[in-house]
Amino acid sequence: MAPELSTFLRRATAYVLTLGGVVGALAAVALLIEKINSLADPDYVPVCSINPVLSCGSVMSTPQAEAFGFPNPIIGVVAFPVVATIGVLLLTGVRLPRWFWLGLQAGTLFGVGFVHWLFVQSVYEIGALCPYCLVVWAVMLPIFWYTTLYNLAAGHLPLPVSLRPVGRWLVRYHGAVLTSWYLVLFALVGQAFWWYWSSLLG
Repeated sequence: MAPELSTFLRRATAYVLTLGGVVGALAAVALLIEKINSLADPDYVPVCSINPVLSCGSVMSTPQAEAFGFPNPIIGVVAFPVVATIGVLLLTGVRLPRWFWLGLQAGTLFGVGFVHWLFVQSVYEIGALCPYCLVVWAVMLPIFWYTTLYNLAAGHLPLPVSLRPVGRWLVRYHGAVLTSWYLVLFALVGQAFWWYWSSLLG
């Protein structure tokens, strides 16, 4: 890809990692605090339990909230500061080796896959959404997306010749693709909880 495009994506990725890492870390810390408060006091009502749909308490009490045997927010508390640090390093002009970018790619792939699993569990199994989790999910998408685009543009993830036009198209319409991704998830939430939204209108 053109050098100027790679430079743009590098800069965009740096900002996305920095801001996404900071916001994700804050949301993860807040959620972990709510989890600790709930463990200390069984009658505690989390501040993020707003209504029957937006309810941290309903989500935190499920097995899905401890998918690996410990509270999920711990993953975010550890991972997001690392992401933010990488973003800051990129903003200062540090050049990271290919193996590092591939490691970051693997980490963000795990992250985006995990939040989509949590999305499905929350929407279709638990029947409630955690506001702090929504923030984490919202920042995870661009973190993965721009990391992937930069790796494609920089040649860290080489594409077969037949797929290179697809790669160029994804880079060209990066914002539209990400917006469409959000809209699909938003539509799924709207459809799944229409019973509640419609009750507010009626």
